[in-house]
Amino acid sequence: MTFSALDSALLGPLFASAEMRYVFSDEARLEAMLRVEQALARAEAEHGIAPAGLADAIGAITPRQFDIAALGEKTALAGVPTIPFVAALQKLLPEDLRGYVHKGATTQDIVDTALVLQLRDAFALLQADLFALIDGLKALGLHHAETPCAGRTLGQQATPVTFGFKVAVWLTGIANAASALPALKERVLKASLGGPVGTLASLGEKGPAIAETFARELGLQPAPIAWHAIRSPMAETGAWLVILLGALAKMADDVIFLSSTEVGEVAEPHIPGRGGSSAMPHKRNPVSSIVILAAQAAAKAHVVTLFDAMISAQERSPGRWQAEWLALPQLFGLASGALREAASLAKGLEVYPQRMMKNLNITGGLLFAEAAAARLSAKLGRIEAHALIEEAARQVRDTGKSLQAVLKEPAFVERMQGMPVDEAFDLKPFVDTAAFWVRTAIEATESADALRRGGGNGV
Repeated sequence: MTFSALDSALLGPLFASAEMRYVFSDEARLEAMLRVEQALARAEAEHGIAPAGLADAIGAITPRQFDIAALGEKTALAGVPTIPFVAALQKLLPEDLRGYVHKGATTQDIVDTALVLQLRDAFALLQADLFALIDGLKALGLHHAETPCAGRTLGQQATPVTFGFKVAVWLTGIANAASALPALKERVLKASLGGPVGTLASLGEKGPAIAETFARELGLQPAPIAWHAIRSPMAETGAWLVILLGALAKMADDVIFLSSTEVGEVAEPHIPGRGGSSAMPHKRNPVSSIVILAAQAAAKAHVVTLFDAMISAQERSPGRWQAEWLALPQLFGLASGALREAASLAKGLEVYPQRMMKNLNITGGLLFAEAAAARLSAKLGRIEAHALIEEAARQVRDTGKSLQAVLKEPAFVERMQGMPVDEAFDLKPFVDTAAFWVRTAIEATESADALRRGGGNGV
């Protein structure tokens, strides 16, 4: 029995990448906990309170040596996985080393630090997919920087833009999320070693030095004070994932609209067997966009759990901290699947410029109404010009004539006082201004490429 899509052999591949599912698998969790206990043993040996051979002995143990089902049953009894894990670990070690395992640490130190190791791997996976997505959107946006299409506001055609402009908007939202990742990782990727109440009192004066060595062994930052009851880094992680999913969902929602039968300006990449219908053989459903929107819809509830966990009672929270174990893997899983699908869209989206041009013409030139009003306002004033074009637009809708033709009728020519407006119907200025913003947006996102050069706990 499974309790989430991430765990499901049936639904898991749809909503999360295989790599992310492994990062939060039982085997990966045990591997991280072993690494934490090994680092603790090595740090304590360096400071003279653990045998030198303990760390190597722990390092020789693999997750496969544990009975995960038995650990699960004992976790249900103990309330935390650390207690049965440490007991099982001790049995796998030589008898003379068993008493030194886990010295000075508490359950939350092991669970939190192991989680941070998993988050580090999870961030790395998302980062790679973010790079692929950003690169794909840059290329798509530049390729279609001057491809005219209708700009739409409130569900209706407004004025002409270019398809590259739409892509640049997607890119900017996603790049904004990516740019926040280095600073987020600096705050999140910290070791936890505080002992029962966070002071490491049982290790005496050597406690602070051991904590610093422990963090260094794991390639993490040491914490300035125990973060057992400071859950804002986890809440911030969840918030970042939801913001990222929101940016991806903006893109997916636009793709679904643009690929609808009546619009038909784009289509998701064609992959045999993908997007079909069990009842309608002609269908080509936008599966990638659907997965992204489903992920965004599901993610919001999980981040609320993380916000609630910030209310951490005294030095250790009952219940709210443990709820993070349910929420964070789901959020990372959903983000991984959504990013995978978004990268596929950016790389293979089919774009139909001829259909875009056809749609630009279906309103009889009403997309140029604002430009016509702007030209007339120089002579008639803004209010009169707006009223005149509004009346002309009404005639376009009533008669089926084009706006340009209506404005050449004697009654309108007289009201326009001979002011020519033919230049307002030129598509080129709209294309040029949209293309300018495409290139500006892409240049602005170049800073995200600094992520590629990041090191340490940065991106």
